[in-house]
Amino acid sequence: QVHLVESGGGLVQAGGSLRLSCAASGRTFSSYAMGWFRQAPGKEREFVAAINWSGSNTYPADSVKGRFTISRDNAKNTVYLQMNSLKPEDTAVYYCAAGTGWGPGSHAASEYDYWGQGTQVTVSS
Repeated sequence: QVHLVESGGGLVQAGGSLRLSCAASGRTFSSYAMGWFRQAPGKEREFVAAINWSGSNTYPADSVKGRFTISRDNAKNTVYLQMNSLKPEDTAVYYCAAGTGWGPGSHAASEYDYWGQGTQVTVSS
């Protein structure tokens, strides 16, 4: 069992930056690939970025490529999402997730077994 807690969300102006954190507890954090997803009101959950167990491979969605960076610190059991050049369309609840697989399917929510409660990000225009 893995327990995930996100933090770092908030209100920011367009063009600004935020860094989200996701702290994990429970089984060995470094055994899991980690992902970030988001869900805006009235929309389906959307993949944002993923990172493999060691942090040597990352996989950002096209919509955030060049603006968002996913990273992890296995010593701190934490995964991060650095978000720069934020846009109003980035407004959503952001969720982190943990899964045991890694590969072409790592953009799919079904690949992840554990989810955090989410943190709200609001970008004003």
